[in-house]
Amino acid sequence: MEKSGRSAWWHGGVRFQCQGSGKCCVSRGAVGNVWLTLADRQRLARTLGLPTATFTRRYCERVDDQWRIRDSGPDCTFLKDRGCSVYEGRPTQCRTWPFWPENMGAKQWTAVAAFCPGVGQGPVIPRERIEAVLREQRESTAQL
Repeated sequence: MEKSGRSAWWHGGVRFQCQGSGKCCVSRGAVGNVWLTLADRQRLARTLGLPTATFTRRYCERVDDQWRIRDSGPDCTFLKDRGCSVYEGRPTQCRTWPFWPENMGAKQWTAVAAFCPGVGQGPVIPRERIEAVLREQRESTAQL
């Protein structure tokens, strides 16, 4: 994860702790889509006590050979009282927030910090953990 022989700005670790604001669960245009792998759909279905096929029909739509949670407005379908109603089964995209490859540039991180109150809070997340989460997110994206 080196950049031009220099360490990325986050290699010393980053403070982040979810504050439960639900702001990451509100659409910001195209970045509001929650894309789902088969494993994500299976996990969410189990959490809701549904067969995967029923969950998929009820809550998902297919776009260009990929599944996403059906858009029902600016808030995620599963956002209830500023919290995730399917927290234990939430998709990889949600579990890995805010450590997505597209967020890890210094300018992008500043934009995330402008709306996410968890940035700068809590314990320092070490480089190794961030790298593991980035790998998980990339692997999940490759499965879409």
